[in-house]
Amino acid sequence: MTNYLELLDQVRNYTAGLFHDNKDDKLIYHNILHTEQVVKAVVKIANHYQLSDQDFFVVSAAAWFHDIGYLTSFELHEGRGAEAAKVFLTSKGIEPDIIKLVANCILATKMPQHPVGLLEQIVCDADLFHLGSDDFKGRNKLMRKEAEAFSGHDIDKNEWRLKTITLFENHHYHTEYCQELLNAKKELNLQELKDKAVKEEDAHMDKKEKKHDQHDKKHDHKKKHGEEKEEVIETDDKGLAVLEDKAEVKKKKKDRPEKGIETMFRITSGNNQRLSDMADRKAHIMIQTNAIILSVILSILMRKLEDNPHLIIPTLLLLIICVTTMVFSILSTRPTVPTGTFTADDITRKKVNLLFFGNFYKMHLPDYQAGMEQMMEDREFLYGSLIKDVYSQGVVLGRKYRLLRIAYNVFMFGIIIAVLAFMIAIAWVRLQG
Repeated sequence: MTNYLELLDQVRNYTAGLFHDNKDDKLIYHNILHTEQVVKAVVKIANHYQLSDQDFFVVSAAAWFHDIGYLTSFELHEGRGAEAAKVFLTSKGIEPDIIKLVANCILATKMPQHPVGLLEQIVCDADLFHLGSDDFKGRNKLMRKEAEAFSGHDIDKNEWRLKTITLFENHHYHTEYCQELLNAKKELNLQELKDKAVKEEDAHMDKKEKKHDQHDKKHDHKKKHGEEKEEVIETDDKGLAVLEDKAEVKKKKKDRPEKGIETMFRITSGNNQRLSDMADRKAHIMIQTNAIILSVILSILMRKLEDNPHLIIPTLLLLIICVTTMVFSILSTRPTVPTGTFTADDITRKKVNLLFFGNFYKMHLPDYQAGMEQMMEDREFLYGSLIKDVYSQGVVLGRKYRLLRIAYNVFMFGIIIAVLAFMIAIAWVRLQG
């Protein structure tokens, strides 16, 4: 029988030796440190899914070999990493089927990622684990420095930032575990990149405005030196338009939603959504637990009540407790959907929240699009809708957790009472005997 733990030690020593013997100062990011971080992430994800020893070996070995190809060249490094893994594992007498699984996991990390099956998904998510972690900033800087080292020239920070934003927007985590664990932080990292990009764009626009102001000063200087007639005409034709354009730019900047407010709404909405997901999971646990208890009651206890009449009351009590708990748990997750329509008058009076699907899912696209366009042009309407959306989430959350608390209380106190009832019934029968 294959000792996978011992074999993993050999894989680790072999790949670490390759990185050490072929050390390249240009590999600032894709080095042994990154490989160790990917292995650590793989172990974390694999432990969550409680993989078998064989599957755990597959994903771990793939993690150790996945960037070995960088020691030769950036191009097609996944293929060279898969080939290196095949050669090494074949020399250790590993079955061809397992070697193929390892190679496929390595090849799946090629961008854009298209993993097939859980094992490939785990390795792919581990490879880009840092996108949704606190280490993202530092790792991203190292990646840019590495790209500069291999290209032989400096890379503009804003240019790199825009490429990273594209990477974020085209990427998604494949395992449910990583989605729940990393998506929120990944969204924050992405928003921070976008905020910096907007700030860079604003700074660029300010430079343009300063140049325009300098041009206006030269224009005024000419007027003072005897070119009044010609310049007055130009001012009438062009100067007024320039002033109007500048006023329009300032107005747009003033009307533009502030990034801090946008971040507040996004984080609040995200937190509410996570709390809602937590409530649904808790309700699901309650439903499953009580369903198991009910099945035991109906399949075992009910058949023995004829021979044990003293257990009738405790059994019925437990049955009522389980049913009541399940009812409140189901109520906490039962969705409430509005009519799904709105009117033009609702838009005019700003009385409808177009950000909630329940208010428009029965509307035609042109009507909804017209309403959205009107909302996006109206700062008060937009912020009002965001406030209503957050408030509505809070109301739904309040109802969920209130019903869920009732379900947990009924279950907690009910189980105690039911157990005591069973103990009293059994003690009473023994005393009678």
